[in-house]
Amino acid sequence: MLNVVIIEDERLTALDLVNTLRKIDADIKVEAILATVEEAVTYLQSNPHPDLVFSDIQLPDGLSFEIYKRVSLPVPVIFCTAYDQYALKAFEVNGIDYILKPFSKETVSKAIDKYQVLKGNTHDQSEIFDRFIQMLGQKPIRQNSSIIIYQGDKILPIEIDRIALFCLEGNTVFAHTFDQKKHSVSQTLEELETLCGISFFRVNRQFLVNRKAIKDASRYLNRKILVHLNITYSVQILVGKLKASQFIEWLSTH
Repeated sequence: MLNVVIIEDERLTALDLVNTLRKIDADIKVEAILATVEEAVTYLQSNPHPDLVFSDIQLPDGLSFEIYKRVSLPVPVIFCTAYDQYALKAFEVNGIDYILKPFSKETVSKAIDKYQVLKGNTHDQSEIFDRFIQMLGQKPIRQNSSIIIYQGDKILPIEIDRIALFCLEGNTVFAHTFDQKKHSVSQTLEELETLCGISFFRVNRQFLVNRKAIKDASRYLNRKILVHLNITYSVQILVGKLKASQFIEWLSTH
């Protein structure tokens, strides 16, 4: 029996991972699905430690690395993330592998195999570090320079750098460009968050904003943040208090 904890704020992604683990090995038991840093800290401090943790990195109230600073967790962690920028940081907090989203049965299975190989073997940190560096060189970095938009009957590519923000309106996602045009797109905001990379930030469930489109920001009611754009846009864009610190960190480093 392999006892696993999943730290993931996107419920559908977490359930997909649960199903994938069950397909790999019916003896894998998922003890908990945790959605925030605070929830994970509380759970890990008050429950027996699992054998293995699958952890997203960007959570609503901060980066998951904060969990491993606050909780002494002597178990390995497999990080699941849309970005490879955190790979070396993952090594510092018990990371034995990282899986780029969207993950597959094959990538999850390989990570489990790595856990099984490392389990019971003794490695000093330098050896694990060397293996982790080798692994980085083997990981494909998913890069997208364009997405598909729709103009009437036409299907056209548009450069991501030309897009100021994506907005979910009803059941449709629209791209708003810097030249003040609006186009419908086929992807969900979750898919676009992966495709567009770290130059875009998911400020809330409705908006995904390009760093180049942000003029500045100001504090708002109830510890929220109001985002001011350098394009004309009539809808107010707010960052919730759970994402406020993560947003400020992103704003200052990108």
